[in-house]
Amino acid sequence: MSLQRLVMAVFFLQPVAFGCWLPRIPEIQARLGLGPADLALALLGMPVGILLTLPFAGRLVARIGSRSAILYGYVVFLALVALPAFADSLPMLFAALALVGAAMTTLELGLNVEADQIEKTGGGMIMSRCHGFWSLGVMAGSLIGAILLALEMPPQWAILATAIVVLPLALLSSRALPAPNPAEHGATESGDAGLRLPSKALLAVCLFTFGITMTEGAIADWSAVYLKGSFETSGMVTGIGYTVFAGMVAGGRFVGDTMKSRYGAVTTARICGTAALFGITVVLLAPNTAIVMAGFAALGFGVSSGFPLAVTASAAMPDRPPAASVAILSFIALLGFLVGPPIIGFVAEYWSLRVGLAMLVPPLVLSLLLTRVLAPASDARQPPPHVVVGEIL
Repeated sequence: MSLQRLVMAVFFLQPVAFGCWLPRIPEIQARLGLGPADLALALLGMPVGILLTLPFAGRLVARIGSRSAILYGYVVFLALVALPAFADSLPMLFAALALVGAAMTTLELGLNVEADQIEKTGGGMIMSRCHGFWSLGVMAGSLIGAILLALEMPPQWAILATAIVVLPLALLSSRALPAPNPAEHGATESGDAGLRLPSKALLAVCLFTFGITMTEGAIADWSAVYLKGSFETSGMVTGIGYTVFAGMVAGGRFVGDTMKSRYGAVTTARICGTAALFGITVVLLAPNTAIVMAGFAALGFGVSSGFPLAVTASAAMPDRPPAASVAILSFIALLGFLVGPPIIGFVAEYWSLRVGLAMLVPPLVLSLLLTRVLAPASDARQPPPHVVVGEIL
């Protein structure tokens, strides 16, 4: 198996168990008797876990290398991912999610740094497809979670069983990744580039990404609750909304490299940003389940290419080593993924979940306006079209 396909497999496996958790959120909410604000407070656990880990994760990955960060990260993350489903109170749910968030931070950072290194040495763009496989993993996990929900398997055992199945596959795939080059490893550690404030250009790319990943996180945590509360869905249908969304995210990422080679990074981002705004509008105004599913589909395609484009753009910036830039972007993107859901929950407590989801519109508009910041990096990094076509799986 080529390195490109191998790293895509590692990306696919990472979110499967976490995806299994997503359709069970309404069940956990009902079991613990949590209102929207209570659930939002519990969901803050993941951002808190990330914030507590941020000062150490970048240095850890630089010290041990992305391959080791992935290997150890998988063990810790999959050991903890089922903990939220075992919680029997709001504080326990908060603490469990904080632990999962802390474990996720280092693993996600290792994955993105590894993909960037393989993309540089492999002669073609793979970042978008790597994240496409990540989205397929989330979709597969949410589908597994929805099926096990329909079979009435308790959420804690469903997620734990999924993690146990994924762990050996993840370790085998991760061990096959190349060992770090000592010279490159030393270059990554040298200096304190990671401690300097990011440039304005990198901050702009991070801000562009924040609106994209905030939307991804919000749909992940609230789509099932929205379908159950607003459209009175039950059983497997409750979890299908996110499966549709994740499927379109994956589809958009699989064509993202081709779109970028044909239209450029800025035009690709603008096409996707427009689709995202259309999709969230449909989701907010949908009168029935079929139309809201169509909205989730359009929204999924709309947010699909934003983060992969931003990773390539940040890695091409000259003010610091690529791994350091990708680390900063990954932290902010992951923070957006996890901060959005609590904000929506607090708004939903006082108005409604529709109003809460409407909070996604301003950041999506801002992301659309900031697409121009992708231009310099895309021009610098973009390979000839025949290289991209040759890299298609």
